[in-house]
Amino acid sequence: MRSQIPYPHLQTDPLQMDQPTDLGALFHRLNNQLGIILANAELLEARATDDASSSRASQIVTSAVEAISAAQHIRSRWQDK
Repeated sequence: MRSQIPYPHLQTDPLQMDQPTDLGALFHRLNNQLGIILANAELLEARATDDASSSRASQIVTSAVEAISAAQHIRSRWQDK
């Protein structure tokens, strides 16, 4: 039986920002979420019992790392302006 996981953050608009300078907070939140995805993908990868599952988990890990890198690149370009 699957446990029900509450998602209270879905009830609010994560992009609702008071000022344009809140982009820093948005990048922080994005990085936090990507970090959670990465950590769970790494757990899946470590616990995979077959090649197909291991390959899928590895793809998620790679994509999460690339997304974190892209977010950091975008943030640094935004801060340079």
